[in-house]
Amino acid sequence: MTSSVTVRVPAKVNLQLSVGPLRDDGYHDLVNVFHAVSLFDEVTASEAETLTVRVEGDLADQVPVDGDNLAIRAARALASRAGRAYGAELVIRKSIPVAGGMAGGSADAAAALVACDRLWGLGLSLEDLSDIAADLGSDVPFALLGGTAVGVGRGEVLTPLPVSGTFHWVFALADGGLSTPTVYSECDRLREAAGERAAWPALSEPLAAALRDGDPQGLGKALANDLQQAAIMLRRSLLRTLDEGREQGALGALVSGSGPTCAFLAESAEHALDLSVALRSVCRATVSAYGPVPGAVLV
Repeated sequence: MTSSVTVRVPAKVNLQLSVGPLRDDGYHDLVNVFHAVSLFDEVTASEAETLTVRVEGDLADQVPVDGDNLAIRAARALASRAGRAYGAELVIRKSIPVAGGMAGGSADAAAALVACDRLWGLGLSLEDLSDIAADLGSDVPFALLGGTAVGVGRGEVLTPLPVSGTFHWVFALADGGLSTPTVYSECDRLREAAGERAAWPALSEPLAAALRDGDPQGLGKALANDLQQAAIMLRRSLLRTLDEGREQGALGALVSGSGPTCAFLAESAEHALDLSVALRSVCRATVSAYGPVPGAVLV
């Protein structure tokens, strides 16, 4: 066993989020194309008698440090799997937006699994960790895997997708967050009001081809999110942000996941820089990143 372990873990953007019918368990069947981007949190696990968590960084006051913290829940689930009452002090250094549709909490949970597995000398496989991750939340298994992958079921059953080259992104960060369950409920409400029935979701062939071919123009045209209209209804300012990005030449624009972060695909790193500056007039802050990148890794 070692005395301290640090794991770096990426944010994600959903390139396709197709929401199918509501299931008996309260979840929706999804086709969810995850893409890991170079915006990272770090989680350090150190030896301790009990399980505790603290958060560092500008976003620290937005993250719970009690039993609602997903990293603590991950560590507890791992200890339960091992059959022992392990302890650890978890320190989360936040850069991924909180409640921003980029799976920051899920990323921290994945990092805690990897860090505590190494700290406690358990030596579990990625498959074993992924099984624990799936019970914690639909996005947690992808944070372990990284890269680009399609998730089905609740999004937790993953298949990696082939990707050529690197894609450049700008993320427009909004004030406050949006509750994922609230956005899904709004999506259901809008469909019911329109008399629409949710179609069975399928992977977009144009999107898969654009990823495989390294075609940013094609990818920009294929980006899709069934939750976008619901997020806009709950946060009308997102529409102005999306419109501004398109006017500034973004190849594609969409709400990331359940929002309220908006994602813009740029032609190049230089274009991403220009786009990032231009978008600051319509959002709280912007950040540039590229993808795909690996999932949770020891540093």
